[in-house]
Amino acid sequence: MAGIQASGVGSGLDINSLVSQLVSAENASRSAPILRRETAATTKISALGTLKGALGAFKGALTPLRNLDVFSARKATSADTDRFTATATSAAAAGNYDVEVLNLASAHRLASNPYLDGAGAEVGYGSLAISVGDESFDVDIAQDANTLEDIRDAINNAPDNKGVQATLLNGTEGTRLILTARKTGAEHAIKIVASGGDGGLAALDYDPSGTMNLIEKDPAKDALVKISGFEVSSSTNVIDKAIEGVSINLLKAETGVKTTLNISFDTASVTTRIQTFVTEYNNMQAAVAKLGSYDAASKTAGPLLGDSLLRSIEQDMRRGLTNPVTGLTGDYSVLASVGITTTATGALELDTTKLTQALNDDPDAVAQLFGSENGVAARLYAQVDARLASGSDLDSRNSSLKRDLDQVADDKEALALRMEQVEARYRKQFTALDSLLSQLQTTSSYLAQQLANVPKAGG
Repeated sequence: MAGIQASGVGSGLDINSLVSQLVSAENASRSAPILRRETAATTKISALGTLKGALGAFKGALTPLRNLDVFSARKATSADTDRFTATATSAAAAGNYDVEVLNLASAHRLASNPYLDGAGAEVGYGSLAISVGDESFDVDIAQDANTLEDIRDAINNAPDNKGVQATLLNGTEGTRLILTARKTGAEHAIKIVASGGDGGLAALDYDPSGTMNLIEKDPAKDALVKISGFEVSSSTNVIDKAIEGVSINLLKAETGVKTTLNISFDTASVTTRIQTFVTEYNNMQAAVAKLGSYDAASKTAGPLLGDSLLRSIEQDMRRGLTNPVTGLTGDYSVLASVGITTTATGALELDTTKLTQALNDDPDAVAQLFGSENGVAARLYAQVDARLASGSDLDSRNSSLKRDLDQVADDKEALALRMEQVEARYRKQFTALDSLLSQLQTTSSYLAQQLANVPKAGG
């Protein structure tokens, strides 16, 4: 808009007010359709975003149900979780096992004799050859950096040290150098041989076949268990190769104590996934219904009322739920047979008791109902995925609406320029009018004065 101008100074005409009112009225009539287009596009973009979010959440619930292995889920239950816990995959066979934890795996830990001078106590200089199982590395200790603290840092900072952690322990007897293997198991035992220098590093020698000047606080030991009477060892406290598909995490050893490990079908996890499927379908169905609704009482319509795309999505979802799954026989070939029914409002309802019975009776049939190539989850997933894909009708509609908003922005800018021109025209016209009125007023005043000076008749 043009800058503020002074009111008429000749005639007293309020040019600013007149121009402002005229421009405002004209701008309102011209901007109204632009604003209606902007509101309509913005509302529909928001509605499509809501629809995409609901479809995306439903797609997430469908994803695991497309996999037949989900319906073969197994759970591992320990009768005493203080002794061990366990997990199982779908590869595990159902059954019971007696587990006796004979000993836990431990990491090798060595300690030096105490040094009364603490971390700054000088030990000696030379070289330390350290091996942990099949890996070894050398550490050079300089003459001017030969304290306990220096040796600890030299070991930890050695570039090829992958197996030993050195620390200092301050006790009542003095400071000790502690060396701990980073991994558990007998194959990660520590061996140290000192050489060269002043001979002081010999205090750190530890060679089971020779000199052992360090104190063994914890041996390098494998875990050992008996599973159904058969011994199994491991360098860690995780036994994952004894029973196919089962991983056992050992926590406490006690010879002679047997604990039951049960491997069974995990009905609860499958039920939870199916319940999520029902919940997310209902959320999607409610979102679709709201977007296409009409409230007669308030006379308000949903942003996508009567929209063909919305109707198409509704129809696809209903067909995906109700169409029979080809190739299935037996008692569990439709959703209703496993406890999933449709209410009068179009929402799904799950009877968990009926679902549990179906999973216990024939889990493979339930798996085929959902996860086979033409299963309910598989075909619904394909439909939703196509709707959310780049270039889909939904994506194209969203892109078109965004282009509409871009055009609205251009129209707003063009209207603003147009109103500046209108304002300038009105201001020019009223300024000319003001000048004319001023001249007329001057002429009127002059004539009045002249008439006042005319001699009166008979004067």
